[in-house]
Amino acid sequence: MSIKYVHTNLIARDWKLLANFYIQVFGCITVLPERNISGKWIDEMTGVSDVRIRGVHLRLPGYEDGPTLEIFTYDPKDPRSNIPGINQNGFGHIAFHVDDVEEVLTSLLAHGGTQLGGFVKKTYEGLGVFSGVYARDPEGNIIEIQNWKR
Repeated sequence: MSIKYVHTNLIARDWKLLANFYIQVFGCITVLPERNISGKWIDEMTGVSDVRIRGVHLRLPGYEDGPTLEIFTYDPKDPRSNIPGINQNGFGHIAFHVDDVEEVLTSLLAHGGTQLGGFVKKTYEGLGVFSGVYARDPEGNIIEIQNWKR
């Protein structure tokens, strides 16, 4: 049996704006074609009647043919608009290793994101120095921006 990780899906209110955020801030690259999915097969698979899904896959930085970030918008939308919390059950955040945490945080803020907690620097014996901060994208999803120096 062969198993391969392929993508993480992020549901957006506006997939185009959110995809642009990840392209501008983290250097993700669009993997065409854009998706415009509907029909009985996707109704059956999702359990949502008359669903239309639009969006795109983004190649994550550091990968040539690796996993993607799949950003989709559903119509109809789920009327609940919960913003994820850092300590809630389920997927918590997506993390990016960067050269300069503060520089990327500045870019994130300039592109509509918000800082979630404080910026920290911590030395871990045998691992090196960790620098990091949690933030939110423009739709409230949590991102960890980190750097490890050995």
